Amino acid sequence: MSAPAPMIVYLHGFRSAPASVKAQALRARMAARGLGEAFWCEQLPVSPWAAVGLASAQIERSLANGGTPTVVGSSLGGYYATWLAEKYRLRAVLVNPAVVAPLSLEAYVGEQTNLYTGERFQFTQRHIDELRALEIPRITRPERYWLLVETGDEVLDYRHAVQRYAGAHQTVLEGGDHGFSRWNDYLDDVIAFAGPV
Repeated sequence: MSAPAPMIVYLHGFRSAPASVKAQALRARMAARGLGEAFWCEQLPVSPWAAVGLASAQIERSLANGGTPTVVGSSLGGYYATWLAEKYRLRAVLVNPAVVAPLSLEAYVGEQTNLYTGERFQFTQRHIDELRALEIPRITRPERYWLLVETGDEVLDYRHAVQRYAGAHQTVLEGGDHGFSRWNDYLDDVIAFAGPV
């Protein structure tokens, strides 16, 4: 009997969408390898609680069917992925993750626009409070985590992530940007980290 395909739960960042470059690249690579059905990425609600609730439902479906999902999160999605990985004891890949999301996103309270869909939405102080409630002060099993950061991230200080995920497997690349410019170089490694194929 062959090993089950990995289930990757991909969590996009703030003002992002499933149409993001990284999500689409990973989706396409998995599809090319016959793993298209093992990839999940949906539009996350603005509310952090609702976002982790949506992802939790998918994770629980996978677990109930004998799957072993891995969460992959970019930016704010990395913040969510950490909470989910701790709650469900999962592996996680964090790409230029937001480490102190409540602080880094306070400047965005007000009307915002999704960079991919053009949808306008209100980001409120209540959402900041929800982010605070999801904060994980310290990860419990660093070996379950893989941190991918580029030092040229113009939005977040990569050093915060390096410190927060001490003990985890870390790939720190010089230069780059917040979008993680060398993502395509790591697609197969991310799939391998998610589990047997």
